[in-house]
Amino acid sequence: MSVYLVTGAGGYIGSMCVEHIMHTEKDAGVIALVRNTQKAAVRFQEFGSRVRIIGSDLRDRAAVAALETDCDAIIHCASVTKSAEMIAHPVEVTESIINTVQNILELARRCQVRSMVYLSSMEVYGRLDCSDGHRAEEEELGEIELFQARSCYPLGKRMAEQICFSYYKEYGVPVKIARLAQTFGRGVSSEESRVFAQFARAARAGSDIVLHTQGNSMGNYCSIDDAVAGIFTILKHGADGEAYNVVNEANAMTIRQMAELVAEKIAGGKSRVICQIPEENCYGYAAETGLRLSGKKLEGLGWHPRKDLAQMYRDLLDALGE
Repeated sequence: MSVYLVTGAGGYIGSMCVEHIMHTEKDAGVIALVRNTQKAAVRFQEFGSRVRIIGSDLRDRAAVAALETDCDAIIHCASVTKSAEMIAHPVEVTESIINTVQNILELARRCQVRSMVYLSSMEVYGRLDCSDGHRAEEEELGEIELFQARSCYPLGKRMAEQICFSYYKEYGVPVKIARLAQTFGRGVSSEESRVFAQFARAARAGSDIVLHTQGNSMGNYCSIDDAVAGIFTILKHGADGEAYNVVNEANAMTIRQMAELVAEKIAGGKSRVICQIPEENCYGYAAETGLRLSGKKLEGLGWHPRKDLAQMYRDLLDALGE
């Protein structure tokens, strides 16, 4: 029996990875590392003893080292995701990203896993010129502003990727990196508050879709089902020490274009798109970018995304119970 260890298993992507394993590999087991064991017990109760839930602070090296567990593969999903937290606590966010990835890599080394995937972010690319149809491939990186609190996240993710490569190079840990586009769809929590969920709720209510920027920043998106399939493609077929973009190229558009798509196709024209821009970036939005990701490298492993952005929103509304 294969045993997978999934960190951040109580979060959105982590929990969907656990669900995928349970439904596609009948003889597999999962060790789910979470912060909230009670919440996880409810989430995974249908899977019984096949999912072993462990509460642990992954930032604590001694606590991770003391885990009495063995596994064949690791999917490291645990991460800060709230932009407001990145603005308010950049030191703690940086420490969390760096300490956690190194602690999990040490665990992978100790367990001599067959494969590991680290979930990174498209934010590592920073500012890139993707005009004239250019799409950023994995070896391209742009500028990230050093002297901005919000940069703790993309710079921390870059450093985490370098730590992954270092463990592969020095110790032979078979780690791969998944650079995720923004991911949503079915399974999103009813408490989700990020922009895509705000748009969905406004569309359902027929109220205005409010932008707190001009909406010129380019977004790259991938449905949760396609993203999970991509993660497992990387885990099983990706090259050690390398990064892969997980993105549906057809879903790249500006924030405003996405808002207009939602207003037209999801709200049926009942919602308007309006701007209410605060004087300061109190919402913690990432720096404006024109980034368009290339999915060519992952598609070369046989992965192909299937859901467009409109379907992602339909799935999202079903998940929100609205």
